[in-house]
Amino acid sequence: MKGMVFTEFLEMVEDRFGYSTADKIVSESPLGSNGIYTAVGTYPHGEMLSLVGRLSEVTGIEASGLFYQFGKHLFGRFHSMYPSFFSADMNALDFHARIENYIHPEVFKLYPDAELPRFVITRESVDVLVMEYISGRKMHDFAEGLIHGCAAHFKETVSVRKEVISEDGSRVKFTISRGADGN
Repeated sequence: MKGMVFTEFLEMVEDRFGYSTADKIVSESPLGSNGIYTAVGTYPHGEMLSLVGRLSEVTGIEASGLFYQFGKHLFGRFHSMYPSFFSADMNALDFHARIENYIHPEVFKLYPDAELPRFVITRESVDVLVMEYISGRKMHDFAEGLIHGCAAHFKETVSVRKEVISEDGSRVKFTISRGADGN
């Protein structure tokens, strides 16, 4: 997992829960990296699970909710970090429709060793998009947070219906409807 994800996660923890909480979860989690992350480095996915798990214990917030919050937070950072991924005439569904054919290939140019989830995208109508998330990392709550963060960025109201396809969470279908009451 790219270090940028770790550095942004720890910044979110510090912003929302304070420096002492960020320091506590790093010092009390079993991390091969010792919690020292660089944005361009690559670290085991298990370290993120350890950090989120420890944060869940410290805050009493379910890990799924923390992954969701982090997804919303990270999408908010994407615009400032990668402005070329956005265009003025785009909306949230247009952005999601471009993930596999434009955004992920651009991410690979920046981070050739990135391990990204796969999405099967179906545009059902101008206001409905179906995204099937496929990843062995099973971070669908994070993906859902990114979806809502995208809607917030574009100042759109969406509803997201989530259907777990694989019991282990490695395949999840999101149906995103624009103009509906969302989170």
